[in-house]
Amino acid sequence: MDRYRGNPQAITDLIKGYAVHRDVYVDPEIFELEMEQLFPNSWVYIGHESQLRNTGDFITSKIGNQPILASRHRDGQIYVLHNRCPHKGVKISSEPCGNTGKFFRCPYHAWSFKTDGSLLAIPLKKGYEGTGFDADQASKGLPRIRNVRIYRGLIFVRLADEGLSFEDYFGDALSTIDNMADRSPQGELEIVSQPIRYMHSCNWKMLVDNQTDTCHPMVAHESSAGTAVNVWERAKAANPDMEPPMAVQLYAPFMSPYEFYEGAGIRVWPNGHGHSGVSGSIHQDYEDVDGYLQMMVEAYGEKRAHEILGDVRHNTIYFPNIMVKGPVAILRHFIPLGVNKTLVESWVFKLKGAPDKLYERGLMYNRFINAPTSIVGHDDLEMYERAQEGLQSDGNKWVNLHRLWDENEPEEATDVVNGTSERQMRNQFYAWKKFMIQNMDTKAGTAG
Repeated sequence: MDRYRGNPQAITDLIKGYAVHRDVYVDPEIFELEMEQLFPNSWVYIGHESQLRNTGDFITSKIGNQPILASRHRDGQIYVLHNRCPHKGVKISSEPCGNTGKFFRCPYHAWSFKTDGSLLAIPLKKGYEGTGFDADQASKGLPRIRNVRIYRGLIFVRLADEGLSFEDYFGDALSTIDNMADRSPQGELEIVSQPIRYMHSCNWKMLVDNQTDTCHPMVAHESSAGTAVNVWERAKAANPDMEPPMAVQLYAPFMSPYEFYEGAGIRVWPNGHGHSGVSGSIHQDYEDVDGYLQMMVEAYGEKRAHEILGDVRHNTIYFPNIMVKGPVAILRHFIPLGVNKTLVESWVFKLKGAPDKLYERGLMYNRFINAPTSIVGHDDLEMYERAQEGLQSDGNKWVNLHRLWDENEPEEATDVVNGTSERQMRNQFYAWKKFMIQNMDTKAGTAG
């Protein structure tokens, strides 16, 4: 018998604020409900408009477990569609991206659709005459998703017909995306290469939690980033005039002490969004890139240019499942595939009009930190997998989030707290609870 389906109180009881029940990470029924409740009720990122430059360009994505298809139509508009043929349900496209030409064609029975989703042609159409087909949903083509918002080039979708507006859902949290885009002298981002894709044997929320966990870097990464720093220090001792290479600039901050992170701060916003690095971050001491500041001053003026570049937020969580790292123009997309299986896509944006050195830095950071071949990413993956296994223990069924807990802590707030607080993790679970029970069918055993 289902324990959680149709039972909002059972979902609510999993979140104590200072602790969450292990079922949020390990229970298959909870995962199924996330696919049915959480993701459709949230605004979810699916891609960037620069991936759809030309008529016929398309990308595929997922919202929860629902396959999504976005394409550029001949009218210049981007349409977001359900990626399933209305005939037998076959996915129209299985490729991550491409150009379909003037229409999509189902690989099973050759039904074809315009790039706005409307039905174009059916083989042997006479066989449908007089059957009532024209009144059937299948005759309308690929269903369009109504709630689509493109913000600074990023494409967000809400599957549910009703819910929070885009502005109410994100609010002031959009300032991180604004800052990342404004780092371009032209105020625009673009994607010009494919992401790094990395499969993780763990629940997707472990990755989201980790993005604002500032108490683990100097511990979990000591053997990797710590070793790199030690090698550099020996080289520097032998040759004091050596300048630190970019690799050292990227690795060294991971070994910053607790005091650094405490002072850097964490900001939380409503609906599960938040970021680490309010007054400083691991990205604050990179070397200047020749000519870049002057480009920014010419574009924005002296004061505004320094404001943009001085905002060096570390990791911003856009709930439920992306992280944005503005100073290096990286977006990480945590795509849930199962209760213990998550695909991570790490994208690097190019800042239009900015020196190529900045893009090179972002690409290098992505390879050094987020790739399957990195020396840092494996540290985190090992911790996730150990946690996924350790949570099977019946010795303690709760995951502790007590650090800097306040029993009067509001569930909806905009606040800045100590940078080693677990406040943002709690913030995410308050939002998780809200969207999990929103519009929940309270009839036990009924599909969402």
